[in-house]
Amino acid sequence: MRTVELLLDEAADLAVREAWRRLADAGLPSQARHRSPTNSPHLTLASCPELTASIRWELAEAAAILPLSVRFTGVVRFERPTSVLAWALELDSALTGLHRRVWEAVVSDSPFETLNPLHEPGRWSPHITLGRTRRTGAFASRRVPDLLPAPPLSPRLVTLRSYDTETGAIEVLEPRP
Repeated sequence: MRTVELLLDEAADLAVREAWRRLADAGLPSQARHRSPTNSPHLTLASCPELTASIRWELAEAAAILPLSVRFTGVVRFERPTSVLAWALELDSALTGLHRRVWEAVVSDSPFETLNPLHEPGRWSPHITLGRTRRTGAFASRRVPDLLPAPPLSPRLVTLRSYDTETGAIEVLEPRP
């Protein structure tokens, strides 16, 4: 499977890594525990079985909007098959438009049943994951948000990339000139 992700600017990346560190120091699940060199704070837009030439073409066109200023709206928790603690992002018109273009690109050349329905426009909830675990309710304590630093005030999404979940390879998806 290939993900399509956006990376944060350096200052926002450092702020997320600080949140990861604080969670780990408190003994809570944290993305800091993932030691892979490819582990970076990111916003997942979509995933698909492969990046075909037509998908790459559309993604390169979509990447031309970057850098994109965004705004964190606070801490959010998800209880799906896993417990997730994250900083939510405001879904403004620019981010909505970029997400829709990425979704349409992967839908255009992927079997629909292979796509994650949580990435579908209208269902997608933009967030930067701080911690994740299979332990239900791991982040339910009211004190958890108090452990975190304030999210950055003016983060920007600067790089579009893809991660290959089978090989661990990262590919930066450059904007088309």
